[in-house]
Amino acid sequence: MPCLILILVVAFPRIVLALLFFFSRYLEHAYHGLGIPLLGFIFLPLTTLTYAWMVNSHLPVEGVNLLIIIVAVLIDAGGWGGGEYHRRRL
Repeated sequence: MPCLILILVVAFPRIVLALLFFFSRYLEHAYHGLGIPLLGFIFLPLTTLTYAWMVNSHLPVEGVNLLIIIVAVLIDAGGWGGGEYHRRRL
């Protein structure tokens, strides 16, 4: 079951962010305000979810956890680069 949830989060991070925002206080515990989650929803949704998970799980953002955040940023940025590559190809 946890693997299925992880697959859904990676596949649809914006939907998960919206559901967490409207139906729980999960993001509110990690981010004090609306600005950063809103920017995260637009630009780095997986990174926003990853950081919120770390804060809510009381994990330090260092070592292996920092590597997890970097991988989330690379996955989010990969979506931008792939879109630009396909746009130039046409």
